[in-house]
Order: sequence, then structure tokens, then C-alpha cells
Amino acid sequence: MPSKRKIIHIDDEKCTGCGQCIPNCPEGALQVIDGKVRLVSDLFCDGLGACVGNCPEGAMTVEERVAEPYDEARVMENIVKAGPNTIAAHLKHLQDHGACDYYNEALAYLKQHNISLPSEAKPRTPNPEPQLACGCPGSAVRDLSGSSLTPDPRPLTPSSSRPARLRNWPIQLTLIPVTAPYLKGADLLISADCVGSSHPNFHDELVKGRVLIIACPKLDDAEAYLEKLTRMFTESTPKSVTCAHMTVPCCFGLVQMVKQAITDSGKTIPFAEVTIDVDGKKVK
Repeated sequence: MPSKRKIIHIDDEKCTGCGQCIPNCPEGALQVIDGKVRLVSDLFCDGLGACVGNCPEGAMTVEERVAEPYDEARVMENIVKAGPNTIAAHLKHLQDHGACDYYNEALAYLKQHNISLPSEAKPRTPNPEPQLACGCPGSAVRDLSGSSLTPDPRPLTPSSSRPARLRNWPIQLTLIPVTAPYLKGADLLISADCVGSSHPNFHDELVKGRVLIIACPKLDDAEAYLEKLTRMFTESTPKSVTCAHMTVPCCFGLVQMVKQAITDSGKTIPFAEVTIDVDGKKVK
């Protein structure tokens, strides 16, 4: 029975039919028809948005509307026909987005039909603590120092010799007034929350000379943020906007949100993107 849920929306005016989004939808929900990418069935779209970050035109977003429930069994019927590589891609897609229920349904379908599982999809031994069969890379537990038992050998720099570059307060998007005077004509840095804790040169390399705004595309209200950013850009006309985010899949939503807000504002604002890996390295 149709109900309200998250699902992909494609803007026909922006879509050029390039098809770059299609390889990132192993579920088969997308096809190029009459020169435009189309969502061929609500049943095949899980609404996780893996395709969104691969659209060079910003034509794809995740919206919430009444749609037929996603059907993992129907999806698997098509996926197994495409062979083991597509099966593995689909399972990885579900893992990367923390879709545990769908992931387990897919494994059950493969077992039921006596189809071999990819080696990495085999159940893991829950030791010393229970582990989920899948999980978002953004919330995966990692020891980035090399060993939790070995002290980090990297020397510490005295905080007094590295001044903070913060120019504004508050910095959280929810708390910043749309009409804050420091926004007008400013170079803005719109950063995912985790970037500041991951990138060692966050202040010197990214914050310096910019007005900082932080937000989380995964945990916060994306629709409210899009509306607020649009109003900010409309009323303040920033000199430039730089968007900093992590490499984890859920973080790419911030880029699309900022780009969409610039478009919706009707302003011509220079845009730049910075990508930080979970080990703190700048990769783009």
C-alpha cells in the first residue's frame, strides 16, 4: 500500500540524460528514456540516494512523497539476472548506507534461491561484541592512531602558537540568523560537522578568512536546511561558498543541498568543494 517515504526526484530541466547516475543504482530503478533519466518504478528505489552525488548537473535529490513501498525481493529478481558483480555492488550499496533490513532481506533471498554469496557478505562472528551485518561507513568504529594501546608518536603543537581563525558565532546552521550581518558579501565555509574534528589544518586551511557554518546532512533536517540556506544566499549574496565534507556516502548530501540552495536563490555565487578522508587527509 502506498505511503509517504523517501524516494529519488529527478529535475527534468536539469537532467541531460548523461546516465552517470545509473551505475550507482544496481537496483535498476533508473533508465535513460527519451534523452532523460527516469525513475522506472517506485518499487525499485530504496530512497538511500547513492545516485545523487554522481549527477554532474545536480538534477537528483531525495524527496519525501507518497510512493509504493520498496520491494527488496522484486529488486533481487532483477539483480541476480545481472550476475555476481551486480549482486556484490547491490549488497555494498546497502551496507554503505546502513540499510540493515534490506541487506538481510537480500541475503535471505540469495540463500533461499541457492545463490552463492559474495565472500564479504558472509555472516561475521559476533566477537567480542555483536556486529551488525551492515552499517554506514560514517558510523563505523575505527582506530586511526594505528593501535589503541600505543601512544600517538606525533608531536603536539602548543595551542598558543596556532590561533583559532573563527570569525563568527554561532556557527551551527540552525542557530545562525538568516539576516546575520557577518553573512553579507562574505566568503562562506559550509562544513559538515565531522570535518573540523578530522582535518588537522581545519582552521588554517579552511576557516581562515571565511565565515563558518556547520551542519550534518545525515542527522539534521535537510529540508529545513535547504530552505534556510536559500534564504541566506538570497538576502546576503555571499562572495563565495566553499562546501567541506567527509568521504563517507552520507556526507555528500551536503554538497547537493548547498548547490541546490544557490540555484534556488537565483544568485550567481562561486562554489568550491573540499573533501576530507576519515584519516584527516584532504582528497579534493
